[in-house]
Formats: sequence, structure tokens, C-alpha cells
Amino acid sequence: MSIASGLRGRHLARRLVQLYVGLTLYGASSALLVRSGLGLEPWNVLHQGLAEKTGLSIGVVSIVVGAMVLLLWLPIRQRPGLGTVSNVFVIGLAMDGTLALVPDVHGLAGQVPLLVLGIVLNGVATGLYIAARFGPGPRDGLMTGLHRLTGRSIRLVRTAIEVVVVATGFLLGGSVGVGTVLYALAIGPLAQFFLRWFALPEPDSTGAAASGTVPGGATPASGTVPGGATAASGPAPAGATPGPGGPVLTPGPDSVPSSVATGTPEGAILRP
Repeated sequence: MSIASGLRGRHLARRLVQLYVGLTLYGASSALLVRSGLGLEPWNVLHQGLAEKTGLSIGVVSIVVGAMVLLLWLPIRQRPGLGTVSNVFVIGLAMDGTLALVPDVHGLAGQVPLLVLGIVLNGVATGLYIAARFGPGPRDGLMTGLHRLTGRSIRLVRTAIEVVVVATGFLLGGSVGVGTVLYALAIGPLAQFFLRWFALPEPDSTGAAASGTVPGGATPASGTVPGGATAASGPAPAGATPGPGGPVLTPGPDSVPSSVATGTPEGAILRP
């Protein structure tokens, strides 16, 4: 779904608020994980490692990497939404802004609460921006595009991507620790819970059902919905939430390796 088409439909004002509040909180939560010093989520391990080597801030590196990943959408024919483009810029800016306000913390008495707060806030942020249905973040779009292109499972594709990302980031000096493991274990259930909490009614769901179509232009009769997810029985499969341009994969049995599979931020998943 294009950016213009994503700006139509019911609940637009609330969706926009959810999108930008969610992305801002995602950047802030990532900054809290940095300040905890106990380990980062996979992509920020890479961002931190690159920041160490280049002298750029981690937020700026996040923006640059997000833009580069977005370019990889071209050969795999992924189409960005408003949430995709916003993800690239808002998360990095929010991250640097929060790091400027929150000082370094020393000692487990301060580090552990900051880590827990960062992980929980990241789950809230993920639920907010994915439920807004403005498209996946660039990193999750890369995952879903490769899944569709190769036919490999979401679990395998995402795990492969994030193993490479974490290993590269670690070699560059990024922080891998207990926080990385706790994030991987907790973010899936947290994001799934908050995604349901912030979910909005589907746009034109009554009219779509009556005409035999689903949002995004796919017909249930064909047995598929955009992005390659099956819909033989009508509703989207477990772990998939309809979003602009097709289902946005949310943390489910086949989509939670070392980070949230949200079709987000980056995530989205999905991360932002």
C-alpha cells in the first residue's frame, strides 16, 4: 500500500497519533537499553558497533542503516508506507534525544530497573505503532520480502538476518549481554499483548466482507493475502495482523527469534 492510500480510512487521527507516539517511545526505550549497559536488541548492537567505529551518534547510525535497508526493498519489490519512512527518522531522533537527557547508570541497582523499563516500554511502543497499520519498518520489511522471495519460514529468515546483525555488531564493539537475551525472550509476548490492547477496528471491514475482498485488495477466494500469508479460512493466520500493503507479522510461534517479528521496527516487528 502506498503512503497516500495509507492516509485514508477511519480513525486516521488516532492512527497517526499511535504511529508517532509509538515510534518515539521505541527510540526512547532503545536509549534506555543503551544506558542500562546490560545488552541491546539485535539491530542496536549493530548500530552501537558502527557508532563506535564512525564517531557518529547511535541515532544517526540507526537512520543511515534504516535508509540503506530500505534501498534493499527495491530488488525484492516491497512498497513502503508512511510508517516505513517515519520509522527510519523518528526512532533515531528519539533515541539521540533520550540519550541526551538520561545519564549513564552505574551499578546493578540502577541498571536492572532501566533494562526492565526499556524492554516493557519497547513492547508498548511496538504495539502502538504496529496497530496503527501504516506499514512495517524497513528491517521487518526486508524480512518479509526475503520470506516471500525465498519461500523460507519467517523464523528462519529473521533468525538468519539477526544472527548476522548481532555477530557483526559485536565484532564492531556493540553491547551483547543479558539484556539481549531477556529482550529476545520478553519482547514477543509483550508486543503481542500490547498490539491487541491498541488494536483498531479494520477499515471498511463490513464492506470488504460483503464484496468478498479484504483490505489491500486481496480476495479470500484466492487463498492468499498480500505478503504471501494464507487466508483459506477467511481470517489472517496466527501471528499476522492486517496492515497497509498486507499482513504485518506480529510475534507468533513462527516469528519470534532474537527480536520481535512485527513487520516493525524495526520492529515489526516488526523493530521499528
